[in-house]
Amino acid sequence: MLIHKRYRLQKLIGKGGFCQTFLAVDESQNPPVKCIVQQLSSQCQTPESFTEKVQKLQIISQYSQIPDLIDHFSESSYFYLVQEFIPGTNLANLIEQQGTFTEVQIWQLLKCLLPVIKFFHDYQIIHQDIKPENIILKSGDLCAESLILVDLGSAKIISEHENLTNNPIFGSPEYTAPEQAQGKAVFASDLYSLGVTCIYLLTQIPPFDLFDIANNTWAWREYLHTEISETLTNILDKLIQNDLAQRFQTADEVIKFMGMKIQNPKPKIQNLQWECLHTFTGNISSLNSINTLAISPDGQTLASGDDNKTIKLWDLKTQQLLADIVGHNQPVTSVAFSPDGQILASASDDKTIKLWQISSLKEICTLTGHNHFIKSLAFSPDGQLLASGSWDKTIKIWDVKTGQEISTLTGHQLKIHAIAFSPQGNILASGSSDRTIRLWSLQNFTNPELKNHPGHKLLGTLAGHTWAVLAVAFSPDGQILATGSDDNTIKLWEVNTGQLISTLVGHSWSVVALAFTPDGETLISASWDQTIKLWRVSTKAEIATLCGHGDSVNTIAVNPVDQLIASGSRDKTIKLWGSVIGDW
Repeated sequence: MLIHKRYRLQKLIGKGGFCQTFLAVDESQNPPVKCIVQQLSSQCQTPESFTEKVQKLQIISQYSQIPDLIDHFSESSYFYLVQEFIPGTNLANLIEQQGTFTEVQIWQLLKCLLPVIKFFHDYQIIHQDIKPENIILKSGDLCAESLILVDLGSAKIISEHENLTNNPIFGSPEYTAPEQAQGKAVFASDLYSLGVTCIYLLTQIPPFDLFDIANNTWAWREYLHTEISETLTNILDKLIQNDLAQRFQTADEVIKFMGMKIQNPKPKIQNLQWECLHTFTGNISSLNSINTLAISPDGQTLASGDDNKTIKLWDLKTQQLLADIVGHNQPVTSVAFSPDGQILASASDDKTIKLWQISSLKEICTLTGHNHFIKSLAFSPDGQLLASGSWDKTIKIWDVKTGQEISTLTGHQLKIHAIAFSPQGNILASGSSDRTIRLWSLQNFTNPELKNHPGHKLLGTLAGHTWAVLAVAFSPDGQILATGSDDNTIKLWEVNTGQLISTLVGHSWSVVALAFTPDGETLISASWDQTIKLWRVSTKAEIATLCGHGDSVNTIAVNPVDQLIASGSRDKTIKLWGSVIGDW
């Protein structure tokens, strides 16, 4: 059936008294695009109430965790809403595949959905049909980016002109609150449905079978597979109270009881198309394979190190070469700006580290002590310490002010390729050819009371890569460590526990550089496969691939001010990448 000369209805996927839901395709698109079409009876809508509903839904559908409202119209005595098709698995199917939810998963579900329900209610909308079938997990773990609350057709708009004597009954009987079943839905009715959803996910028993009709009460706890905390039990019991007065009245009340920080759904991120904005030329004849890049904290200056033994400073605003810094007698392998932007550190295959004063471009000092190539440098967040990782299998910690070596960290069995400080400065991560990542506690270095007793402690060793670990990067909040390897994969680790979160697959050659955007939402990776990839951290999905280099990409840097990406390659070029908004 073709409606509106555009939408081909393919399959009936939901049916209620006043609403039918169809899987459809939009044949005006080439190729046709899947969508969801909801047909509303004119018995439950007037043209005025339908217009008011559409106006509200158009606003909230611009936000994450709510499907787009693509189109709306009336035809043949029906009103139609056309919504975005959300690929993924609804929670009803998920529980059939994986079994009952754990307490941790229920907490996560509540944390993800309560802000969405609050968002509906803030706009004077009652969803009216919250149930496992209408909660879709797009991909990955339970998180705000992945959980989508669908079915806008059942939504009730609270209006001054609402006819309280003619309220059609929407919702699924097993999940519908008593007052809603009488046509008198209120905001707390959605909370009741959310509570019933949770107890079904914990027990996998149909809600009607969890209700003791004789005693007019719920008996869900008898069907739990494992015990849950008293706190969660109390929350769920209060959500599913038959007596409206005994129930949580607003999502805010539940959020406050849980001790959550309230965060409304974010505006949807538009589809970003990335393109090369500029290729740095400067004195192009002197450029060689670009090994390392760093951007100053103010976002104005780019530093590069290359096989030509030189460091170059570039003006990111004008894209002009500012200066050549000469001093190393072997390829420059790593550069890093101090947090205040006043010092640039450089490392080289000549086994030395040099500190440069940015204002004068004068060398401050040369640090010696490694007996093999130095491949990675990192300043501590307070700028007092500099760490260096070398192919001599050691990490050295230096006092920036005095230029003195404070300590040597040993333990890796093979070459060290990459190091990074956590944002808090108390942990150093290192990646090695021995296929492991080591996490070192540097508490003694960062605690003023222990300043005269420097020391370090190995917190743990992360194993999972099958080849050398070539890149490490902490997320801005310090909770995630990303690692890249010769095995062509990226792994995300939980810093506090050392547990593997996810493995990202997509590159076809070694992953040699990683960086998070300052907002922590995107991870950027560079590979010898000549590409840069962007990954959404929350969903672990690849969102863009940047192509343009003619040889291996060796290094990347993210501008902390505008989040533009700089990349350096063996093709002797540096490229600056930015995003432009494209079509959905």
